[in-house]
Amino acid sequence: MSDDVVLLEVADGIATVTLNRPQAMNALNRALRQRLAAVMRAVNADDNVRAVILTGAGERAFTAGLDLKELGSEAGALGSANATDPADNPVKAIELCCKPVIGAINGVAITGGFEVALACDVLVASSNARFADTHARVGIVPGWGLSQKLSRMIGISRAKELAFTGNFLDAATAHSWGLVNHVVAPDELLRLARRLASDMAGIDPGFLATYKRLIDDGFAMSFGEGLALEAERSSAANSAVAPEEVEARRAAVQQRGRQNSAPQG
Repeated sequence: MSDDVVLLEVADGIATVTLNRPQAMNALNRALRQRLAAVMRAVNADDNVRAVILTGAGERAFTAGLDLKELGSEAGALGSANATDPADNPVKAIELCCKPVIGAINGVAITGGFEVALACDVLVASSNARFADTHARVGIVPGWGLSQKLSRMIGISRAKELAFTGNFLDAATAHSWGLVNHVVAPDELLRLARRLASDMAGIDPGFLATYKRLIDDGFAMSFGEGLALEAERSSAANSAVAPEEVEARRAAVQQRGRQNSAPQG
């Protein structure tokens, strides 16, 4: 298995993870899935990494999803669509990471690739990005979360439109529907992702991991259950915070606010 199918670069507290099969639209073959799981475990364990960017090589594709050539040529390969092992399921691999993961969507994110995008905490997109749920056209029922996550993010009617047509969703519409946070020119994508990752890297990593877990756990519950979960965890965590810690952090927040509002030029 070649390590080159997933590239890892760490700099300034930010890990950039690149799906690297551009000749195959970064399709998720077995080698890539196994390597991605290993990389996500590594960045999660690396105290020097405070935030992660996940992107694809080239400008054509973030990832086209499971490698259909592999699925069609290997007995049992379709089981990957329902795998729970992170070495076989890239969504589970991304979920191994307790640090924020920014999906920098550089091209198409199709079917399983759409599900991989939705596993990220924040999505930013190139103007080249497009999303498609072609599960119905391929005849494979989604098993990595798409059927439940997408409707919660953009509304059930819009999710059904994408699911039942297999049509592509362009970056501008994805932004207007609330699927992606920002759309920029292709050569600005990683610059934006790094800027956001740098902001996230400035937060205490233990607190950030706790906050991420609270949001994700609450997202899987009803609204009332989520509020109760927040109250439970908030009470336990906040009771351990000393007043002088709050004061020191308040001063730092004020200073950052003054710097961000200073005139540019």
